Amino acid sequence: MSDVKKRIKPKDRNTIIQALRAGVVPRAGLHHVQVGRSEELAQLNKDIDLISDGGSSFRLVIGEYGAGKTFFLNLVRMIAMEKQLLVVNADLAPDRRLHASGGQARSLFAELTRNMSTRTKADGGALASVVEQFVSQAMKDADANDMNAETLIEERLAPLEDLVAGYDFTKVVTEYFHGATTGDDDRKSRALRWLRAEYTTRTDARKEVGVRTIINDSSVYDYLKLYSQFAKIAGYKGLLIVLDEMVNLYKLNSSQARGNNFEQILRILNDVLQGHAENIGFIMGGTPEFLMDTRRGLYSYEALQSRLAENTFAGAGMRDLSGPVIRLQNLTPEELYVLLHNIRNIFASGDEGNHLVPDAALHAFMDHCSKRIGNAYFQTPRTSIKAFVDLLSLLEQHPDKQWTDMIEEMDIEEDRGGSGDQLDKSEDGDDLASFTL
Repeated sequence: MSDVKKRIKPKDRNTIIQALRAGVVPRAGLHHVQVGRSEELAQLNKDIDLISDGGSSFRLVIGEYGAGKTFFLNLVRMIAMEKQLLVVNADLAPDRRLHASGGQARSLFAELTRNMSTRTKADGGALASVVEQFVSQAMKDADANDMNAETLIEERLAPLEDLVAGYDFTKVVTEYFHGATTGDDDRKSRALRWLRAEYTTRTDARKEVGVRTIINDSSVYDYLKLYSQFAKIAGYKGLLIVLDEMVNLYKLNSSQARGNNFEQILRILNDVLQGHAENIGFIMGGTPEFLMDTRRGLYSYEALQSRLAENTFAGAGMRDLSGPVIRLQNLTPEELYVLLHNIRNIFASGDEGNHLVPDAALHAFMDHCSKRIGNAYFQTPRTSIKAFVDLLSLLEQHPDKQWTDMIEEMDIEEDRGGSGDQLDKSEDGDDLASFTL
């Protein structure tokens, strides 16, 4: 690999370091930090290829808090974009879930479309550019073939009319086309509002967009399937839906609400297993309790338990990654060492000659963490990673300091205060614990 390829752009370097110090997953430069998970990534790569070929995929990514779910989901999300899939992602929350009657499912769909991403617009907000690109290409092709652009748009979207609300979807995209050709930005904005599920009443939708339906709680999954086909028509390979913090369904107090959401998951899973969905994939991140608790988790729903049960022949060092459930294992000491090595390399902008500390410092720091925290720092290493970033940050600002002295000072301070032994047990899926692999 050439020196040019090894170099890390200043923007990526600063973004990653700032994220590490804040304890969150970086939105850029993940490949500079990635450690392990080669088998899991290979399996998800196959899923992405399957979606591109007209198939469908369903995966539950299960791991303890800090096992690396959020990082893994973000990494798969970026791979999918590189392979020309349209990607939407969202975290479930009390006001965002798969099934509801009070607007929470519509709120989830709105969040997904706001976070729509493509290879050229990886940070979300890509819906407008996707629709604009589709309309512009249709107008260009119509001019080249001496056709009416509106007619061509309707012809290309004709396959959607066999799906739920496909006719209204076509009409809204046509509304966007009229806004584009007349320079009416308000008309374009109203069409995008409908596509983002921001209309809450049919009256408003009929008045402002000219259609009698809206995207509501009961139609979220149907519209996701509709969007997967629109993605294909618009020039993408399919649609990947990434949902994190599925544990929020486990936390629902109402057994009926949990059951309704689990039934929606079952519907999605059945469609995938039976081949009724095309060019669409689902990846959902959750904890073992969310999956296996027989009172409140997915296993409380008998039909899901039978479909999600592990391969009984797996064991004795064998893992089955072909099923719907992928379990993320805890960080190993070797992987933590590589991760520290990668962080050191990021601080040096990819130049080995500018490393702030030698390899010996990585071993010494790991010994320090092992003595102070114990084996738990491999499972939820947020405290360790943030401490290492703090160490490098200070060494960068104070080049006269020695890393050996600073690690010794850390030991002394923790002996005095005792706070260094405490692990941060936050359940926030976007924290640094979820970032590490």
